[in-house]
Amino acid sequence: MQTINLKKYYYPLFATDTMIEVSDEAAEALLLMRREENNRTHKIWYHKAYYSLDCEDGIENCAFDFTAKSPEEILLEQEEEQLFLATLEHLSEVMDNLTDIQARRIHARYILGKKLIEIAAEEGVCVSVEQTVKSGLKRMRNYFEKKKWRESGK
Repeated sequence: MQTINLKKYYYPLFATDTMIEVSDEAAEALLLMRREENNRTHKIWYHKAYYSLDCEDGIENCAFDFTAKSPEEILLEQEEEQLFLATLEHLSEVMDNLTDIQARRIHARYILGKKLIEIAAEEGVCVSVEQTVKSGLKRMRNYFEKKKWRESGK
């Protein structure tokens, strides 16, 4: 167990000296965090990236890639991408299962971002667009549940 001063690591929150005992691993993690922050500040100063040309904070943070991804993060991103691609395939299959009108209107509403009134005006109808979209979404939901895609994320 090591004793650390919280003022050293969390100055805005701890303005006075506050001593606390932490495990060796936590002390090491805090020390590494402090070193990374100091290195980042030095790199920003050295490369004169401490100002923002677009009058907003943040451009200097994008000047360098300070965060290297861990193998776990890379693996999680790959799994998320595979899940996303599988969902797109499922969505394509579900859209093929809808009627042409339902598929066209759902595509216009959610992919193209059109309002129901705009869709109705383009198609020259007045009332049925909302009901068609709702019934199409219900049919899609039922198809997803029937295939058990919602539960397992296959």
